[in-house]
Amino acid sequence: MISVRNLTVTHGRRPAVHHVSFSLAPGSLTAVVGPNGAGKSTLLRALAGLHPPSEGRIEGLNAGDVALLPQQAQMDRGFPLSCRDAVAFGLWRESGGFRAVRDLRRVEAALEAVGLQGFARRPVGTLSAGQFQRVLFARLLLQDAPVILLDEPFNALDARTSADLLAVMRRWHGEGRTILAVLHDLDLVRREFPDTLLLARDAIAFGPTEQALSAENRLRARMMAEAWAEDAGTCQRAA
Repeated sequence: MISVRNLTVTHGRRPAVHHVSFSLAPGSLTAVVGPNGAGKSTLLRALAGLHPPSEGRIEGLNAGDVALLPQQAQMDRGFPLSCRDAVAFGLWRESGGFRAVRDLRRVEAALEAVGLQGFARRPVGTLSAGQFQRVLFARLLLQDAPVILLDEPFNALDARTSADLLAVMRRWHGEGRTILAVLHDLDLVRREFPDTLLLARDAIAFGPTEQALSAENRLRARMMAEAWAEDAGTCQRAA
């Protein structure tokens, strides 16, 4: 069980995640939705141990148990790196640095599993958005983590790539991994995700997807987003 209790995460003094509490059961499949600027990416970074909380705590989660897929828009593809090398970083914890490149069969098997057979030597800078996302999913395959955090994993992808990567996600879920994914497509959320966290810096709703995404809850999230004061500081709230 992963428990988030009274979590506040700030950028400077501005709260991006504000007194949020929820729990994830082992093997659960949960979407995170909310308006732009709601703190969704910041929450995932905090869970991955990349952004320390200002208040509150995260229990039942070790950094070594987490694999994070960041947004593509946050990544620099200008570095001269092959698909093989990019995927091999998934073995960093196990093998350390570029020594992981020696395990070519596992790297190439991961590329093949996401539909990129024969792409090992291709520079990542020459890939389409969909092909690059497949590379990132292949890297997650090699990380083999029990907890997977996905930040907009299907954004701006063609239908075939989305379907292929959804199949990978379903396989992870079938293996009992805990998955938390930031998404904007509410139809996809309703179709694929049993549980949803509706976030607007505060947790508006958490639970079964249809209940969390009720019209009333979505209106509350929108109204809260419209009322945000960008210069507001953090407040104190009892745990």
